[in-house]
Amino acid sequence: MEKILNFFEKWGTKITTVLVVIVFFKTCNTNSKIETGNKQIILLNNKIDSLNKELSKKIQIEGLKSEKRMIQSVDRKILDVNRQNEIDKEILQLEKR
Repeated sequence: MEKILNFFEKWGTKITTVLVVIVFFKTCNTNSKIETGNKQIILLNNKIDSLNKELSKKIQIEGLKSEKRMIQSVDRKILDVNRQNEIDKEILQLEKR
């Protein structure tokens, strides 16, 4: 028992110092991993937002195209020709964005 006490008395502070340094470096590494994870989350959120906007634009374009097809299939003439031209203009505006 005396040998163990002498060993800790002689090397105890050095061992605890090394352990504290190791723990410190481990926590620094954890923080950098958390920061990288947060950056990746932000990038993914931005990508999802841009995909959402693009998808909504495509849905709007397809809705206008289906409306135009419906007008053509019903075969009404005067008012529908004007609406078809309006639909073409709206589609061009949406595709330019």
